[in-house]
Amino acid sequence: MAAALEEDEIDNDDYYSLLNVRREATQDELKASYRRLCMLYHPDKHRDPELKRQAEQLFNLVHQAYEVLSDPQSRAIYDVYGKRGLEVEGWEVVERKRTPAEIREEYERLQREREERRLQQRTNPKGTISVGIDATDLFDRYEEDYEEISGSDSGGAGGLPHIEINKMHISQSIEAPLTTSDTAILSGSLSTHNGNGGGNINLALRRVTSAKGWGEVEFGAGDTHGPLFGLKIFRNLTPRCFTTAHCGMQFSSRGIRPALTTMLARHLDKNTMGYLQWRWGTQSSMNTSIVRDTKSSHFTFAVQLGIPHTFIMMSYQYKFQDDDQTKIKGSVKSGFFGTVVEYGAETKISRHSVLGATVSVGVPQGVSLKIKLNRASQTYFFPIHLTDQLLPSAVFYATVGPLVFYLAIQRLVIRPYVRAQQEQELEKQRESSASDIAKKKQEAEAAVMLMQESVRRIIEAEESRMGLIILNAWYGKFVTDNSRKHERARVIDVTVPLQCLVKDSKLILTEASKAGLPGFYDPCVGEEKSLKMLYQFRGVMHQVLCGDTEALRIPKQSHRIDNDS
Repeated sequence: MAAALEEDEIDNDDYYSLLNVRREATQDELKASYRRLCMLYHPDKHRDPELKRQAEQLFNLVHQAYEVLSDPQSRAIYDVYGKRGLEVEGWEVVERKRTPAEIREEYERLQREREERRLQQRTNPKGTISVGIDATDLFDRYEEDYEEISGSDSGGAGGLPHIEINKMHISQSIEAPLTTSDTAILSGSLSTHNGNGGGNINLALRRVTSAKGWGEVEFGAGDTHGPLFGLKIFRNLTPRCFTTAHCGMQFSSRGIRPALTTMLARHLDKNTMGYLQWRWGTQSSMNTSIVRDTKSSHFTFAVQLGIPHTFIMMSYQYKFQDDDQTKIKGSVKSGFFGTVVEYGAETKISRHSVLGATVSVGVPQGVSLKIKLNRASQTYFFPIHLTDQLLPSAVFYATVGPLVFYLAIQRLVIRPYVRAQQEQELEKQRESSASDIAKKKQEAEAAVMLMQESVRRIIEAEESRMGLIILNAWYGKFVTDNSRKHERARVIDVTVPLQCLVKDSKLILTEASKAGLPGFYDPCVGEEKSLKMLYQFRGVMHQVLCGDTEALRIPKQSHRIDNDS
């Protein structure tokens, strides 16, 4: 049963939308909607052979939806698995004796089995590539008289600035799940700085001992530090507090160098964490920090006392609530080593890529520009050292240069590429669903034909009491942005289906895609859709525009059109 569900995606023809009921609908609500649609689509009401055939198809579809939703066991299966879940063999053996809650437990068990199988195949690779660039010659060049003396060795007066890569670091790690509680982690790194380099390789074995903690044993070797042995432990002390401890021993020609790091963390409130860390070894220190992370901001305050580094640090990040997940950030760090001020921004440039830039200005570090690209689980980092001095020109170009470059690339490369990718995905989706949409369109057109007589009677009844009359209604994609006027609106006329749903001068649509309503179909697969309606109530014109999955109840005073307009 689990294998069958794993091979096919769940196909959820929305029975709730077809019956126009809430997902929490009671049996009485289901029965009332079913009876109304049965009266509309009953084959015996039509003498024309073609209409009779179409009515029979729609009647059977409504009957199937009602049968599933009116049976508690079938409804629970449908809610979790969708229509395909009902077609899987095996339910009839066990589910007749199960409650809906037990069925959901069965689903969760099957999901866990699927996750375990996926776990065995997952390696979760992570990698970092860092390339350090020395561009100080752009701002700290020697005077021309020195260049003339040095001649060709310095490139001559007026030559191009000398920019070089002075360091590089590459690291990679993979995870190999051994069991549901045991994982092996293999990692390695290579580094080079001014012509000198080295590397190391590590193997860690992690075991989840319980829901409250895990332990990890680490072995490592390298050409610069020698063999390494470490032990790491994580433990939840209370629901609001946890601790970690890391003990390591480095073996070298100078002897054994032990190190111990412990951390205690506690939830101060819903969005705030407090940390206390103690490190003992060649660089002993004590660090305390407070981190507050909300939907719109991230704040950190930290103080460290240690040898040789003692500092105080504060950072703030603001998160814009836009599709690109843009963030701007700034930080100040001051200690025995000097003072550093950093500011920057990051934004999402594609589904799996985030680009960021940070300007670092400090004493005695100088000015640097740090560019970072996160692509899925890979990180590419480019720190560019511009000058050892605090030069306003370096700060200006480090700030304005990346911004101008990003805006140009965004307009000329990223946006056209993303737009082309979206259009390609939409085209593939349309092609794969073309036959299904054609079938839904035929069903919708047949339903509209069968509704004509009922709609005529409803309109007569509503007109007699100055009730609700749907004058025009369209469903689909509307083009309202002037910059997209070249695009063609793709909408269908749904005046008749909506008028057919009017009862006692009221129209109620639930929170479900309106494409599943009787007489509706999806005119623009994969794109955002809306429902636009012009209606009359008590002789007054009203107009409303609502989203595809937005609940709607009319008439409403707020929809009224002002006579002056």
